Amino acid sequence: MTWFVMRDLTRPNALRPAYKMLSEEGFEIFTPMVWKIRQRHSRRERVLVPVVHDLLFVNSERELLDPVVNRTGTLQYRYVRGGKYCEAMTVGTPEMERFIHASASTSDPKYFAPGEITAGMVGRRVEISGGPLCGYKGNLLSVKGMRKKRLIVELPGMISSAVEVSQDYIRFI
Repeated sequence: MTWFVMRDLTRPNALRPAYKMLSEEGFEIFTPMVWKIRQRHSRRERVLVPVVHDLLFVNSERELLDPVVNRTGTLQYRYVRGGKYCEAMTVGTPEMERFIHASASTSDPKYFAPGEITAGMVGRRVEISGGPLCGYKGNLLSVKGMRKKRLIVELPGMISSAVEVSQDYIRFI
């Protein structure tokens, strides 16, 4: 099984976006989600929505996923730039599991697009020595005025997540 990077071309307010449709069909999917406040019929409600509407990760075999993509006009593979013709983007299973675990370890992960984390925001290199992220290595997010310590976990070229880490578990490398 491989994690394929997909595009969802439905509108952000669609009733049945691709991540719901694919999960109903039994595929293992992941899309980074955040809580947002939306106005609906003069009432404000808190809803869980994707951070990047058209970014979706699907764990499947290509042979099982192709028929679904062919019959759904709003679902596409993302392709590697400069690679072979029509080579679908994939993410390794260990990398994807690491990213999912890190994102699920905190109630409020911060997500960043590939160009949003600048060199000035990347702090010291650390290793986490306890808690749910034990064994993770990476850089701390360094933003002026931020009191919480956050570890940057990324899927190169796609998305990065900054997850909260307890000060007690941080060991500088």
